[in-house]
Amino acid sequence: MRITRDTSFFLRWISLFFIAAAIVLAMFALVTYSRERGSYPPGMTIAGVQVGGLDPQAASQRLLQTYNTPVEIQYAGAVIQLDPSVAGFQIDTESMLAAADLQRTGSSFWGGFWDFLWNRETATNDVPLIAITSEERLRSYLKDEIASRYDQPAIAAVPQPGQVTFAPGSPGQELDIDRAVIVIVDALKSPGDRTVASTFQRTTPGRPPLKNLEILIKQIIDLTPFDGVVGIYLQDLQTGDEMHFGYNQNQDIGVEPDIAFTASSTIKIPILVSVYKNLGPKIDQETQDLIIEMITKSENPASDALMSRINDTRGPLIVSEDMKALGLNDTFLAGYFFDGAPLLQRFDTPANLRADVFTNPDTYNQTTPSDIGTLLVDLYQCAQNGGGGLVAAFPDKINQVACQQMIDYLKRDRIGVLIEAGLPEGTQIAHKHGWISGPSGIIQNISDSAIVYTPGGNYVLTIYVYHPIQAVWEPISGMIAKISEAVYNYYNLSK
Repeated sequence: MRITRDTSFFLRWISLFFIAAAIVLAMFALVTYSRERGSYPPGMTIAGVQVGGLDPQAASQRLLQTYNTPVEIQYAGAVIQLDPSVAGFQIDTESMLAAADLQRTGSSFWGGFWDFLWNRETATNDVPLIAITSEERLRSYLKDEIASRYDQPAIAAVPQPGQVTFAPGSPGQELDIDRAVIVIVDALKSPGDRTVASTFQRTTPGRPPLKNLEILIKQIIDLTPFDGVVGIYLQDLQTGDEMHFGYNQNQDIGVEPDIAFTASSTIKIPILVSVYKNLGPKIDQETQDLIIEMITKSENPASDALMSRINDTRGPLIVSEDMKALGLNDTFLAGYFFDGAPLLQRFDTPANLRADVFTNPDTYNQTTPSDIGTLLVDLYQCAQNGGGGLVAAFPDKINQVACQQMIDYLKRDRIGVLIEAGLPEGTQIAHKHGWISGPSGIIQNISDSAIVYTPGGNYVLTIYVYHPIQAVWEPISGMIAKISEAVYNYYNLSK
């Protein structure tokens, strides 16, 4: 079969038409691909945000819109909108877009065009978020703007009027800032999950201020009732905080300088320290026996014998000098205890020269609540860690072992009354008590000075009481026991 000229001509035109159509279609596809190549490929994400089909400018706007959305913080029933800029949060759009452009334009143009013609998607990788955050600014915001407004402080225990107990406090809550920083930073870096439920920590109620304890103790004195002179010194052996006050006829009196009291048998604490300072740090058996007699039985002959061992004639004065070396200027012994003992020296002290309060202190032995309290604090610190005023004043004479031995002696003073009576059974107490009668045999001074060891904290408590007519044993000993119980309860609040 022969193809005619007309048929051949027609086929040429048909071929030219298809070739032209293919060229037009190819050009159209090329233009379309070129336009799409100016945008990010479908399925592409930058920092977790879909940017497929968007040009760089539109992608930048979408990123800013997403990451400038406030983070919602839920805390203590409140909803707080956190502007990312408050936390110094900024995304680096320029760097992220540059990384995305490498994927968009980094492959072969014609290879990409071939994939376009065959409708094959270009493989892409997510461009990770590049951003900065100021944790310091975020912490400051959480502390100043959220915690300060929405935290609920714990309510401390309060003393119960007319009793020796404290009404329990209530716990509080405070923002867990460390945890909040972590979860908020995560939310700032998330394109979708921008809600945070902040956690909090329970705060336990602390002890009330020592001033509240002082008020409770004064109520105990008022309700006893007792209208003489009371001097009280308390030191917290964990914090060093002090409570120190004087009370005369149910009215406050100053304690600068402190109030002079007859030391009575509490002066045996200074004697004990002076024995170790002058005869120690190792003590022979005979001296130990005398110490036991002096502390456990409060024997005056044993006290005199110990001072004579320090110095035959000047023993009491050396005790006084040792106390002065410790800065205890209101504590002294001016003679031995035996009847008819001569007054070796007359002592004028800041305490006994006060004209506004008078406790008729013995010219032979005097102290103040703060002096004896400070001495017990020094003894405790020395026994605990080998530090404190005793070791500083007498470094070659007194050491940690010696201090612990002295405290062990004081723990053997068991009388079941005064400070000891206000403590639960089994509570450790290292103390020395004392009382003294006037010329008529009537008691006018009662005192007790103690280191008390409790589960809630250790403390030193000294109580001195004087009445110009008669310090009636009851109710005064009961009053001291109640004061002791109130202090114990203060350190061991019921839950």
